[in-house]
Amino acid sequence: MNLKLEKPIAFFDLETTGVQVATDRIVEISILKVFPNGNKESKTWLVNPTIPIPAETTAIHGITDEKIANEPTFKQLAPQISELIHNCDLGGFNSNKFDIPLLAEEFLRVDIDFDMKNRKAVDIQNIFHKLEQRTLVAAYSFYCDKDLTDAHSAEADTLATYEVLLAQIEKYDELENNVDFLAEFSQRGGKFADMAGFIRYNEQGKEVLSFGKYRDVTLEQIWKDNPGYFSWINQADFPLYTKNVMRNFATKMKLQNKFNS
Repeated sequence: MNLKLEKPIAFFDLETTGVQVATDRIVEISILKVFPNGNKESKTWLVNPTIPIPAETTAIHGITDEKIANEPTFKQLAPQISELIHNCDLGGFNSNKFDIPLLAEEFLRVDIDFDMKNRKAVDIQNIFHKLEQRTLVAAYSFYCDKDLTDAHSAEADTLATYEVLLAQIEKYDELENNVDFLAEFSQRGGKFADMAGFIRYNEQGKEVLSFGKYRDVTLEQIWKDNPGYFSWINQADFPLYTKNVMRNFATKMKLQNKFNS
C-alpha cells in the first residue's frame, strides 16, 4: 500500500550526542522522503557535532569521535538537509518530543529558519503507544514480523519507522490514510506551539505555558502581569525554538500596545 499524500512527507531519525534538546548535537541523520506518487528518495549523513560524544552514548549507537572527525558539520550540511525536507510534512518515532525539536535547534543555531506552521508532524511512536504500548524494536516485530537487528542505526530506524506506519494503517480501521488525521492522532498532551512542549495551546486556541508557576496561564495574561518573564525565558536554558515563540509573542504584544495607545 501507499500513503495517501497531498505533498511529500520526510521520515527521519537522528543519532545524537545525548538527549538534551537545547544542548546536544546530531551525529547522524537519515531521511526517507516519500512522494505522493509513491516514489522515494533517501539520504543518510554522518555529522561532526563539534563536541565530544559521551562514551555512554557511543555505547548505544556505536558512533565514536574518531568516526565523525572528518565528517561535515551540521552547518555545512544544513542547506542540503533543508532543501531535501522543503515543503514536506515530517514523520518519525518519538519525533514530536525529540527529533523535530532537536533538528529545529540545529537549524536555528546556524541561522536557517525552521518552523512547523505549514507542516504536519506524524509521530509513529505516539500512534503505537496509544494502540499497543511498545518500543520501536517491538513495534517492528509486532507489525512487520521482522527483527530490527540494526536498531540505533539512523538509516535502519528510519526505514523501520516508515514500514511500521504503513502496517499500522492496514491493521487499525480507526486510522485514516492521510497525514492530517495521522498528525492529529499522534499528538499527545495537546497541541504544542514550540514542539519541545513548553508552550501548548489550550481549548480556546490560546498559547499557555505547560510548566512552572505560570502553568496553564496564557502568554497574554503573563505579558500583562509580568512581561519580564519573557526576558527570563530568553536568557535561560530553553530551546531556541521555544525562545523564538516567546520573542515573537512579545513583539506582537508590543505592536498591539503601540497601535492601541
